[in-house]
Amino acid sequence: MTIEKFMSAAVKSAVKQLYGMDAADEQIQIQLTNKEFAGDYTLVVFPLLKISRKSPEATANEIGERLKSLHAEIKSYNAIKGFLNIKFTAEFWVQRLNAAVKNENFGLSHGKGKKLMIEYSSPNTNKPLHLGHIRNNLLGYAVANILEADGNDVVKVNLVNDRGVHICKSMLAWQKFGNGETPESSGKKGDHLVGEYYVRYDKEYKKQLAEIIATGIDENEAKSKVQIQLEVQEMLRKWEAQNPEIIALWKKMNSWVYDGFNKTYNDLGVSFDKIYYESQTYLLGKSLVYEGLKKGVFFRKDDGSVWVDLTTDGLDQKLLLRSDDTSVYITQDLGTAQQRVAEYNIDQMIYVVGNEQNYHFQVLKLILKKLGFDWANSIHHLSYGMVELPEGKMKSREGTVVDADDLIEEMISTAQKMSKQLGKLDKLNAEEENRVCRMVGLGALKYFILKVDPQKTMLFDPKESIDFNGNTGPFIQYTHARIKSVLHKANELQAQIPQTSACADINEKEISLIKLIDIFPETLASAAKEFSPSTIANYAYDIAKEYNQYYHEYQILREENEEIKLFRLMLSQKVADMIKKSMKLLGIDVPDRM
Repeated sequence: MTIEKFMSAAVKSAVKQLYGMDAADEQIQIQLTNKEFAGDYTLVVFPLLKISRKSPEATANEIGERLKSLHAEIKSYNAIKGFLNIKFTAEFWVQRLNAAVKNENFGLSHGKGKKLMIEYSSPNTNKPLHLGHIRNNLLGYAVANILEADGNDVVKVNLVNDRGVHICKSMLAWQKFGNGETPESSGKKGDHLVGEYYVRYDKEYKKQLAEIIATGIDENEAKSKVQIQLEVQEMLRKWEAQNPEIIALWKKMNSWVYDGFNKTYNDLGVSFDKIYYESQTYLLGKSLVYEGLKKGVFFRKDDGSVWVDLTTDGLDQKLLLRSDDTSVYITQDLGTAQQRVAEYNIDQMIYVVGNEQNYHFQVLKLILKKLGFDWANSIHHLSYGMVELPEGKMKSREGTVVDADDLIEEMISTAQKMSKQLGKLDKLNAEEENRVCRMVGLGALKYFILKVDPQKTMLFDPKESIDFNGNTGPFIQYTHARIKSVLHKANELQAQIPQTSACADINEKEISLIKLIDIFPETLASAAKEFSPSTIANYAYDIAKEYNQYYHEYQILREENEEIKLFRLMLSQKVADMIKKSMKLLGIDVPDRM
């Protein structure tokens, strides 16, 4: 039972005894006591004044006195206006720690029965993954871990955008300028190679557009005359008509990209339970559009294109099929959503997609509702802010993105340099050094991104992220290694760390640590409810920071009192466990040695 539940039941009983009335759940407001006041937990008394019909101070004191007389766990109380601050006994906190230590699955929930599907990554096969994709993948994977730890049945999926105009641009550029180049002949990762031809297309398009404008033609009219763009549109039509030559080229270049993606996913430590491909779902989407046409939900314009009118819903008209009957992005989203519902009995579909697509998901839900699908209400868009650099925004088609593979290598290299400078690797052999540097580099990257509220646009600074002080991944990882070092030395001294303790001689710092351990279940539940890895990240930092202060203020192995020493070792071991568990939810490994 959480402390909030214990206190809530105790307060309700006290109110009933004192005033002869039942307090409603919403009238019981309990929170951690502000650090400037004496106490562990605080009851906000104001909502209970209608029952007591007394002043806030009088009500708080009466409830406090009754609670203290009924519950031996309560050591003292104080009333500050309408706030009743409760302080628990040392024995109570030791019992809370004992319960957490004995429970290997402490904080984790099981069997809530919700079936959740979370989509993340969703790359295009015309370019490699970049920093924006990294935030997407890390968010999606961490949220999936958190939801699963909170007791849900989670299916992790990836939708690969493997067809369409953008993919044809890379294909056409390779046809025109590639001279048969392959990943093997160039020594490049397949996704990087294909991405270079996407950039090459854009340069050629701009060149041809400028030449047309130079003849005196208006820019808007010129755009409709660019030869390479007309060729791309023709290639897309041929693709949808299953032209053998185009399909063969498409399969070949996409296979290069998938090999590249898989390496990046593996380096990032993210995975999927199922991968969907737009090429396999867009036809189902088109059939839904045709069905909507028959029902009068959609309409054709004079040029033959198909639209939905959402103006009465406060939105706009949305294109569903082009005049040449080729599909657009939302077409396949309709088909993919229906296919997923048919395959899984889903309670909720969560899409991890940047906030520039907020309108898209409004439209998607609305169209599905108009088609008669009640499950459209189960769609949730986990909208997140963009990642920016000190130099500004990234642009894929101009080749100015921060490549994911390059960033991963840079983070590991920087972690190695900084760790060596600080002497963190002195006792490690070459194999351990490489493993730890990889852990620290990736941990720095992941933590820096995940500690930010998903909804916020963030500025990524690689140098700031790899710091062994402050709110960073390396700081938390080093704290875990520090605790493991203490436990290792204790083992060498043949100290038997207990699973329970009766030690009542504990200090306020130890109580603070036990409180942080104790609130993990509520922290996890809150993170799951809000789809917020940053809640877990901040928890990991808080407990690591608190332990570091404790480590510097109190003796552990040199403590002369054997009972206190063993208690401190038990507490340290549980703190290490909570750090490791929290970081694992974020997809971050922690080293035992540094």
